[in-house]
Amino acid sequence: MTTTAITVYRGFQGKGYYTWSPFVTKLEARLRFAGISYDVDSGSPMKASRGKIPYIQLATAGEPVRTLGDSELIIEQLVNEGLLEDWNAGMSPVKQALDYSVRALLEDKLYFYQVYEKWIENYYAMRSVVLAALPYPAQLFVGLLIYRSNKQTLQGQGTLRYTPEEIGDLRLQIWQHINVLLNASKADAQVKGDEVYWLFGKQEPSEADAVLYGFIVGALVCSAAPKTQVVVRGFPVIVDYARRIHDRFFPDYTNWDQ
Repeated sequence: MTTTAITVYRGFQGKGYYTWSPFVTKLEARLRFAGISYDVDSGSPMKASRGKIPYIQLATAGEPVRTLGDSELIIEQLVNEGLLEDWNAGMSPVKQALDYSVRALLEDKLYFYQVYEKWIENYYAMRSVVLAALPYPAQLFVGLLIYRSNKQTLQGQGTLRYTPEEIGDLRLQIWQHINVLLNASKADAQVKGDEVYWLFGKQEPSEADAVLYGFIVGALVCSAAPKTQVVVRGFPVIVDYARRIHDRFFPDYTNWDQ
């Protein structure tokens, strides 16, 4: 049987901790939920096939090493190649639509509110950590480029057309909806002890669970998102959902309270 070695490039050096990127944690969670072993490395957006973190390298004996980018496309490719099971294939069309809607809510809406909080409201805190591997003069230059790029994106996408208060309200509404879904899922699953429960109450996670876990962890560990931390910690079921997943699938990682 041919074995494929997977390396996830996370943009941060070291092991045993979560990064600030929800997409990195999403990808790691997807692999761990499926019991797939992988290694991690820092990597660089300049070496990534799509110019962004995370990306992976696949090394299969007798074949050229391949690089894949974009967390969603990586997962899709691994499913197509049979390295990951297609969890959503067994869901009803309605449940598949709900799953896709939750992923879009987080990745295509909440993400931009998070970018605003991190790179606009808390730029210096974000720069000092994300660009820590660079010499300080380079941090100033690269940080300014990232700031300008994000500001331009947020202006075109529409987030910067809201007031800070409106952005905060919109962000809160999303977490309120997630709170409703998780409360219903926990009740339906009738969990006992420290059992893990999933967003749609199945015995196995769906694609939305990996995305949601990535965004919850990204909120809890990122000190450049203090407002979001307060919001997320204000919903006990959201933190409970994440803690159960962490304890089962990421016991080797430092959690957000350590």
